[in-house]
Amino acid sequence: MIGFIVSLLVGAASGWIAGQIMHVEGGWLKNMILGIVGGAVGGFVLGIIGISGHGIIGNIIISVIGACILIAVARAVSK
Repeated sequence: MIGFIVSLLVGAASGWIAGQIMHVEGGWLKNMILGIVGGAVGGFVLGIIGISGHGIIGNIIISVIGACILIAVARAVSK
């Protein structure tokens, strides 16, 4: 249960950071979802090239990178 709560907090923080970097407006729920999905995307993409994150800081960095990738792809598709 604690791990799940930590994952939500890491996802929320990651989504908020990615939103600030990519200048995206959105509420806390959108940021949390963006950060959680971004964690999966970042883990997959960076895992392919052999990079992984360890600890909370590493997971936040991976999630932020993944969320930024998601935002960039969404912007490219919507144009």
